[in-house]
Parts: sequence; structure tokens; C-alpha cells
Amino acid sequence: MHVKDPKFLFSGVEPEHYPQDNVPEIALAGRSNVGKSSFINKMINRRNLARTSSRPGKTQTLNFYDIDGKFRIVDVPGYGYAQVSKSDRHEWAEMIDTYLETRENLAVLFLLMDFRHPPTDLDISMMEFAETLEIPFAIVLTKVDKIKKSQRQKHLNIYKRDLGLETTDALFPFSSETGEGRQEIWDVIQSQLDI
Repeated sequence: MHVKDPKFLFSGVEPEHYPQDNVPEIALAGRSNVGKSSFINKMINRRNLARTSSRPGKTQTLNFYDIDGKFRIVDVPGYGYAQVSKSDRHEWAEMIDTYLETRENLAVLFLLMDFRHPPTDLDISMMEFAETLEIPFAIVLTKVDKIKKSQRQKHLNIYKRDLGLETTDALFPFSSETGEGRQEIWDVIQSQLDI
């Protein structure tokens, strides 16, 4: 898909801050340093629409991006960052849970996980939570370019085992450096949104 005019709309915290329409939304969830902003920028072929930071935990709100008026990408705060206070982590968890549980126009949830490392307990918990939501989700394995091709199947097998998956069909290796996996993820988006 060719994106012509993506825009950052605004940041929100409470449901009353969300856009009040029925435009479908795709949510991104993952650990604080998993590369969600880089994922957004690569998917829409822009360098800096989503601001990247070397400081994990920077995203502290729900960030809404309009994609050509057809749908929105919603970047939710990263989870599991140790340098954030417990009270902040609790607030972020509540914000994420509220959005995911109550947003009626949420069409797809992408769970981003760092391919270089096995899934963490928080990654596994997030996937289990996603399973209870009864909305389509897929697992995007970021930073795949950092792993030698000869080692990739081993990493995929670890994810399959640790996440309790029957196949690797729901795993989408992705690189924000090379664009690997970009088309496959667009295929998922287009099939779910019928665009």
C-alpha cells in the first residue's frame, strides 16, 4: 500500500480524548525499546512522523496517527521499562487496558517483540491478554536484521515454543532498517480492514 498523507493527530490518555468517530484503528503494543516508532515510520515510508528516542519509556500517552483518512495507527505506551516508577507503570497499564478493552473500532492489534531475545514474561502476558480480547492480533518480530539468516529459524522456533503457538504463521519478522516483512504486514492490515 502506498501511503500519501499520514499525519500525527494528537496524544490522549482517557477515553474522552480518543477520536470520536468509527474510523478503524490498528494498535501497536510492545516493550519500551522494541522499536514501535521505527515500525510506524518504515511502514508509511516516512523518516520522522513517529519520533524515535534512544531513551526507552518516552511514549507515555496513546499517540494517534491518521493514515490517509482510511485508518489510524495507535501507538500505546511501552511496557516493562524498569526506570519508570511503579505508579507510572500502573497508570500506563490501566491506560493500555482501558483502550484495548473498550475501543469498539479497534480492528487489529500488533504485538511487537524483539527478535534478538526470547519473549519476556510481559510479552507472553500481553499475548494472553490479547487472546481474551477477541480481536485479531499478530506478532511482529522486530530487529530481524540483527540476526544472521542461519539463526533465524532457531529464533522462530523459540518464539513458537515460548508463546505456545502451533505454527509460526502468526509471527511476522520485520526490519525497520531493510523493510523486510513490510509487505506481509500490509497484507494483514488490508485483509483485516478491507482497504
